[in-house]
Amino acid sequence: MAKVTGLGGIFTKVADPAATKKWYFEMLGVGGEWGAMFAFKDDAPDGFSLLTPFKADSDKFAPSAQRFMINLRVDDLDTFVAGLEAKGVAILERQADEYGKFAWIMDPDGVKLELYQQASDQT
Repeated sequence: MAKVTGLGGIFTKVADPAATKKWYFEMLGVGGEWGAMFAFKDDAPDGFSLLTPFKADSDKFAPSAQRFMINLRVDDLDTFVAGLEAKGVAILERQADEYGKFAWIMDPDGVKLELYQQASDQT
């Protein structure tokens, strides 16, 4: 049975993403290409959770009006999405790239959720 395996990241809208990334690095000592990156101890070498700032006018979170989006890691995106569709959940979009497979849905409160199966987790 496909399931959520953890928090992939939290993405927030901010006025100046570069300044926010810099603040997290300088003040908290966390940083990386996509913002604060937290490696998993028992995951694949490239496994991590993110705290990533986006420009305030980004449309990445559309159609949500919220200033944040949540990324959830899943172990089998295709099976998980099929289960959601069977429950009547609308899939906004799907995508696959070098990082993995993605699908987007909305929760009942209008928060956009990004479902993610890491490329190294795909068989």
